[in-house]
Amino acid sequence: MKTGEMNPSVDFYFNKAKKWQLEQEKLRNIVLDCKLTEELKWGVPTYTLQQNNIVLIHAFKEYCALLFFKGVLLKDAKGILIQQTKNVQSARQLRFTNILEIIDQEASIKSYINEAIAVEKAGLKVELKTTEQFNIPEEFQKKLDEMPTLKIAFESLTPGRQRAYYLHFSAAKQSKTRKERIEKLIPQILSGKGLNDIR
Repeated sequence: MKTGEMNPSVDFYFNKAKKWQLEQEKLRNIVLDCKLTEELKWGVPTYTLQQNNIVLIHAFKEYCALLFFKGVLLKDAKGILIQQTKNVQSARQLRFTNILEIIDQEASIKSYINEAIAVEKAGLKVELKTTEQFNIPEEFQKKLDEMPTLKIAFESLTPGRQRAYYLHFSAAKQSKTRKERIEKLIPQILSGKGLNDIR
């Protein structure tokens, strides 16, 4: 695909949209004006520069959004970027709830996209937290100390799989729920599988 051109393989995404169709089509035109290449990744329109992901369009129940893959590196002069959850390290969103917001902010949206392109061209990287920097829930640490086989199995998982377990266990607000989650997933960890691997 040439930069700045609509990719026919992505059309179906916009055609099937039941909600936010006008908004997403407007965002598509804005992004393509910035001369990015349109692709379909993870089932959503994704815009790249020399095969590096810059921004994607996605829709939620309450809003549609542009997600900047390295949004944390943008200056965010207008203070409008949103961190989706506290565990998202790199990506940031611009959210919209109607077409008028997008029309009113078109110049700002383009400046954010152009800044994201400049970040990519400069080769800037996001310093991600290492697995060791994540808080290990107390209940899980206790279980690792009690079960050497669990500790060995957990440490042999990839860092990404370890982080997924940490985040899943930590997300429970009550100790009782954390314990239940841990107990339920011990067999999966022992079998060398990640949280999202087919159980």
